[in-house]
Amino acid sequence: MPRPAERGPSAPSSAASAARFARAGHRVPGAPESDVPVVARVWWRPRCGKFVDVAQIDALADSMVGEWFTLPETADRLGLSISRVRQLLRDRKLLAVQRPDGQLSVPAAFLDGNQVVRGLHGTLTLLFDCGFAEVDALRWLFTADESLPGTPIQAIAEHRGTEVNRRAQALAI
Repeated sequence: MPRPAERGPSAPSSAASAARFARAGHRVPGAPESDVPVVARVWWRPRCGKFVDVAQIDALADSMVGEWFTLPETADRLGLSISRVRQLLRDRKLLAVQRPDGQLSVPAAFLDGNQVVRGLHGTLTLLFDCGFAEVDALRWLFTADESLPGTPIQAIAEHRGTEVNRRAQALAI
């Protein structure tokens, strides 16, 4: 029997492995299609001078979001060091993408004063477990939904995250 690496990519067996499968650049069955390049190779000096994969966003999704904060601005707003903000990104408690101008940025709507919007982490986890890539999750959070009303990120900021999470869970079915 061939080892898993020799078989090539196949459909993942669990929600967590589906998220890893999607982040690796493979197509997850049932996940939304996207015409956006998923990752860009970026030389990132703070990561010991290594190339890392960073989600790259297109101009349309960039305009949907509106206001953005760079990582240093995000760190200042949250009162944290930039390394702690990077840890939040690695833990997927916050989401940053590379904008068309090349800067790694966080949507301003993800911050509520000096903290991350309450409930964002859970919704991001649900979306990634459904097989969404970073750019697709960002688009979904900023796309208006008549039944909410408004966008999912507005509903999360208004403490109506339960309804947003129900919709995110429905995407997995």
